[in-house]
Amino acid sequence: MALSVEELRSKAAELRAKGLNTQQIADELSVSQTTVQWLSSEGIAESPPDDVRIGWRTIGARATRIEAIGLILADIIDEELEGEIDTIVGISLNGIAFAQSLAGHIDADFAIYRSVDEEGSGHLSNKYGNVAGRDVAVIDDVLSTGSTMRRTVEALRSEGANVCLCMVLVNKTERNDIEGVPLRGLIRAVNV
Repeated sequence: MALSVEELRSKAAELRAKGLNTQQIADELSVSQTTVQWLSSEGIAESPPDDVRIGWRTIGARATRIEAIGLILADIIDEELEGEIDTIVGISLNGIAFAQSLAGHIDADFAIYRSVDEEGSGHLSNKYGNVAGRDVAVIDDVLSTGSTMRRTVEALRSEGANVCLCMVLVNKTERNDIEGVPLRGLIRAVNV
């Protein structure tokens, strides 16, 4: 269901009251962190940021639909890299289900990168696959500015990963790479 600006503002305030930070609210509302900051400003900022809200609940509500997206992502891996990936890394929260599905389709290890806060802190979960010395693909739901994906690529490289491909469901930019790594989106949504 589409939300008005006032409904988004109310939802952002409700999520903030529950203890979510700007990064987590952006994930929940499928908007950029800049938009969350604007929504939280109570209209103090003169004009809204240039953003597009992406709603993909229809996909996320059904495991079979996530599996179908995983199959599409597997086809992209095959096209871009001839299937040569050791580990799929899902960025929390919204990239995890797609990464897990993709890893299953191509028989790769699965890992999670937790994007913790709006300042760029995050870490690789040690409960899942290893990335050191491995060829890695990174999955998230939406690319708004590229900062979360960039931080993830940098963190994975610092862990010894060879990041080969970044993928998102929706790329809201005109970018085709992140830190020199090819970027593929299933859909590109940019203002004209």
